[in-house]
Amino acid sequence: MVSKYDPHAFEEKWQSAWDAEGLHRVAEDPSKPKKYVLEMFPYPSGDIHMGHVRNYTIGDVVARHAAMAGFNVLHPIGWDAFGLPAENAAIKSDTHPATWTYGNIEKQRASFRRMGFSYDWDRAVVTCDEGYYRWGQWMFLKMWERGLVERRSSPVNWCPGCATVLANEQVIEGACWRCKSRVEKRELEQWYLKITEYADELLDDLEKLPGWPERVKAMQANWIGRSEGAEVRFTLCDERGEPTDETITVFTTRPDTLFGVTFFLLAPEHPLVDRLVSGTEYESDVRRVQEIAASESAIDRAASERAKHGAPTGRHVVNPVNGEKVEIWVADYVLMEYGTGAVMAVPCGDQRDFEFARQYGLPIPPVVVPSDSPLAERLREVGDREVTDVEWDEAYSGPGIMVQSGEFTGMPGGKASAGMHCVVNWLTERGLGGETVSYRLRDWLISRQRYWGNPIPAVHCERCGLVPVPEAELPVVLPMDIDITKGETLADRPEFYETTCPSCGGAARRETDTMDTFTDSSWYYFRYMDAHDEAAPFSRAASDYWAPVDQYIGGIEHAILHLLYSRFFTKVFRDLGMTAVDEPFRNLLTQGMVRLEGATMSKSKGNVVAPEDMIDRYGADALRVYILFMAPPEKDLDWSYEGLEGMYRFLGRVWRLVGEVSAEKPVASGDPDAAATRLRRETHRAIRRVGEDIERFQFNTALSAVMELVNAANDYRRDVAAGQRHAGVQREAARTVTLLMAPYAPHLAEELWREVLGERGSVHSQAWPEYDAEAAKAEELEIPVQVNGKVRDRLIVAADIEPAELERLALESQKVRAHVADKEVRKVVVVPGKLVSVVAG
Repeated sequence: MVSKYDPHAFEEKWQSAWDAEGLHRVAEDPSKPKKYVLEMFPYPSGDIHMGHVRNYTIGDVVARHAAMAGFNVLHPIGWDAFGLPAENAAIKSDTHPATWTYGNIEKQRASFRRMGFSYDWDRAVVTCDEGYYRWGQWMFLKMWERGLVERRSSPVNWCPGCATVLANEQVIEGACWRCKSRVEKRELEQWYLKITEYADELLDDLEKLPGWPERVKAMQANWIGRSEGAEVRFTLCDERGEPTDETITVFTTRPDTLFGVTFFLLAPEHPLVDRLVSGTEYESDVRRVQEIAASESAIDRAASERAKHGAPTGRHVVNPVNGEKVEIWVADYVLMEYGTGAVMAVPCGDQRDFEFARQYGLPIPPVVVPSDSPLAERLREVGDREVTDVEWDEAYSGPGIMVQSGEFTGMPGGKASAGMHCVVNWLTERGLGGETVSYRLRDWLISRQRYWGNPIPAVHCERCGLVPVPEAELPVVLPMDIDITKGETLADRPEFYETTCPSCGGAARRETDTMDTFTDSSWYYFRYMDAHDEAAPFSRAASDYWAPVDQYIGGIEHAILHLLYSRFFTKVFRDLGMTAVDEPFRNLLTQGMVRLEGATMSKSKGNVVAPEDMIDRYGADALRVYILFMAPPEKDLDWSYEGLEGMYRFLGRVWRLVGEVSAEKPVASGDPDAAATRLRRETHRAIRRVGEDIERFQFNTALSAVMELVNAANDYRRDVAAGQRHAGVQREAARTVTLLMAPYAPHLAEELWREVLGERGSVHSQAWPEYDAEAAKAEELEIPVQVNGKVRDRLIVAADIEPAELERLALESQKVRAHVADKEVRKVVVVPGKLVSVVAG
């Protein structure tokens, strides 16, 4: 009698065996095609959660299937270990971030092993290890050499909760992306990586990524925000309204609307604002707008539905195309991060300017109007401004005809129009502007005023200025004896920051800011290729073999920050001659969230289901199978205890089937009869479906195919007497079920393969079963095709033909086409396996 399925009897056994056998260790092998499968590495925040389970199980199935399909598979793991969560948790628990971090890493490592993930543990990296962050400092120096590092003073996002600055990408709806504190604006001197040098390439190379979700590529394109247009220089007037020698430059995508400028806007953070209003009657109103802007994020301020706040400065600029003096206002919907922080307001053509003008009673003269409108007819020949307001409900930004636009009146207006190009040429000839490109993307602010991060390898010398730390002195080691529970930072430790200048040898001060942790996660996938290289971050030989990552898996929340930064680092590595690839990740899968009763699982919400508890009860394989069966990977998964129980019972059926087939001795041989032939057909149909579905990430339908095969095998055993069963066909079905389940339930498959079926070697070292098209050929059916109730043809088709394909074949039939000629096909009804009915008239 076959024993009961008990995963706890063998799961740990096989985990230990795989380690002892080195089953998942991998090296370069030019004789085999490679596949690099990678899940975004975790932050060691504590025990793993169901989001981890889902992400890493998806990757493990892909990796295990690829290995069985003949690929040399790199499937590594590590930890993104620096950062604020560790520091804040350490403060809360009165411990050191290193103690907290490494303790959690060991917890997660143990959990990942319990899940049976096929990692090459020899390649594991931890970003807070000196051997890793040393190379992060090395890369900083290489970027500095190439002019990609800059330290400058500018308005920055300050998080009071985390006591550090944030990059623009780390401010979500006005709040810190980690602690949710409201973000403030402060003027600070900070370190930047000049990602803008690669803006065009980062945008254009999205076309090289057909394996990425269109949604993610659109998010990146929008964030880079390339706009083609013109720079226009407006002359600043003094307090008396007289033109000066000073100009303010704006960027516009619509230079054809210059004649419609009726006010001029500065961002509240613009450095000119304080000079314009200090000590004037306008100062208090402008300060109020600055305070409002400082309390909100750039995204909030730019939102179209939001109320706008503004105030005049009492100063003016001169419009270069008509000499008109235009009043300067400060408005909170203008952002210093975009363009130049100054905007020529054209309320007739821009909706936000239109709303602002209506709110503050400013004129809205039409300058580009639809060519067939009554207003166009009336103003077609009017060069000077005749109409100063419109009876419109909203701005008009489409193409049309230029009116009230001086010598350009009557020309086509709109983006890329003849009028636009003529205005640009006019400005260029007179030195008042010219064609240019602007970007939403800004340089990456990487310096953080916190302890637990990679020290920036720079020295401040009064004589020499900023000096890089020599490569030979790397790493700048992060001291471990700081007591952050007392608020200590690197700036409080003279023994860290007091140093000598590498250039002149005089007294100097070491930089006490640390790097944003995204600098650690922007290149870790390269380190996995050559994790023990002590001469470089990774060797060119390793990169030439493994790069790029063939399949990357992680959450949509990283669509901008991590993925954009990783693409930037890869292009820098290419330009340094370290790799030949332009892009780090060939294919990207973004998995959905795990939800409980409609809400995303979260410790803060108290709705977490602990994976360890589920493993203790049902085993790792049942949890793996459940997490993949309940929803397609890109969709959210609603947790169900009943569903997990059902997967556990299914694995029990697999266990009994294979065990009973293996234990059965007196079975028939020779040519298979009809029943055996049907079982063999189901076996090979399952091989085809599972292989195809895994490659399409349709893990749930692949499991359904295995379930159908298990049912077919059990039906065969029920319907055919023991002495009449075909030995070869029955064993082939049992072996196939075991092989097909190996990526999903690796422990169960290994136990069945080695201990129950008595096969040699690991099931995970076997070749993926070969699909026999002849054996899988479905039975054929004769399907009548009716036209208006009369049978006009009969189609011979496979029994498993899809309804859509059957409809197509029916409509392409010559006999059917002859009966619907000159008629409209109004309806087609397909009754699978029985009938196609065409209604035409």
